Amino acid sequence: MNTFVFLILRFAIAISMLGHGLVRLPKLGAFSQWMVGSFEKSMLPQALVIPFSYALPIAEFAVGLLLLTGLFTKPAAFAGVAVMLVLLFGTTMVENWKAIPSQLIHIVFFAILLQFLDNNSYALDKIFLNN
Repeated sequence: MNTFVFLILRFAIAISMLGHGLVRLPKLGAFSQWMVGSFEKSMLPQALVIPFSYALPIAEFAVGLLLLTGLFTKPAAFAGVAVMLVLLFGTTMVENWKAIPSQLIHIVFFAILLQFLDNNSYALDKIFLNN
């Protein structure tokens, strides 16, 4: 994989994550209420859903921003995988099978980034972390 293709993939997943977080942050309370309502009939306790519903948009935004700039790319990709795996688990708990393909695609993008991290040439990591 060449560096330009890696950059395109990194930007694609970064924009998706950044966009998800960006649109949810201004309406964090409403987003949390929606998510809590979505999980009402699941086996997950509200004590877990509520903090996650507030943390999710922040995590999405942060992962997206870090990947967009190429700063801390490897930890950001691992964090992205963690977020998506938790989302995937939650999605199965509410039987929202239609959302699973999108979450799996995000995980594949993160896996590709992690597999080909040596191609991360256009990144702030190269300037600040000498990677």
